[in-house]
Amino acid sequence: MDKLILASKSKVRYEILLKYNIKCIVEHSNVDEEPVKQSLLNEGATPEIISKNLAELKANKVSQKLHDQLVLGADSVIDLSGELISKPENREQAFNILKKLNGKIHHLISSVCISKNGSMVWNYTDKANLTMKEFTDGDLKEYLNKISDEDLYSYNVYQIEGEGRNLFSKIDGDQNTIMGLPIDKIKQYIEGLQ
Repeated sequence: MDKLILASKSKVRYEILLKYNIKCIVEHSNVDEEPVKQSLLNEGATPEIISKNLAELKANKVSQKLHDQLVLGADSVIDLSGELISKPENREQAFNILKKLNGKIHHLISSVCISKNGSMVWNYTDKANLTMKEFTDGDLKEYLNKISDEDLYSYNVYQIEGEGRNLFSKIDGDQNTIMGLPIDKIKQYIEGLQ
C-alpha cells in the first residue's frame, strides 16, 4: 500500500500513526465543522452519529481530489448524557466544559473513516467512558493554567497521556481512542488489504 493520507490537522493523530509504523502524509480537509454539527443536531442526531458523519465528510472531501488513494478522516466528540460537547475555542469555554463534566461520567467517541475516490470504504467508531473527579473552580483553573494553548486546543480539554489523567477517577476504554484514533482497528483494516 502507498502512504495513507490523513485528512486531519491533528498532530496527535499523525503521531499515533507514526508510532504504529503507518506511513502517512497530511492533507487538511478544511471542513467547517460547526454548520455540519448544527444541521445534524437540528435533525436530532446523536453525538455518535455526528462524529461518524464528520469523519466521513473529511475523508470523502480529501479523497475526491486524490485518485486511488486511501484517505483517513477522524473525528472525536464528548457525549455527556446525550449532549454534544465540542472542542473549546478559548480558555473560558474550556473552563465551562470542565465545570460541566466535573464529577460526572461522560463518553469520548472517536470515529474514523477510510475513503477512496470520494466514497467511504471502511469506518469504525469506538467509545471510552470517563469518570471525572470532583474539583473546585480553583482546581480547574489551576489545571488549565498548566496546559499550553496548543495542547488545550489539540486534545480537547484534557490530555489523557499527560496532566489530564489526574482529572479522572475511572477510565474505561482505549487510550488511543481517547486521543482521537482507535489505531488497532485501523491497523487491522490496512493489514487486511495487503
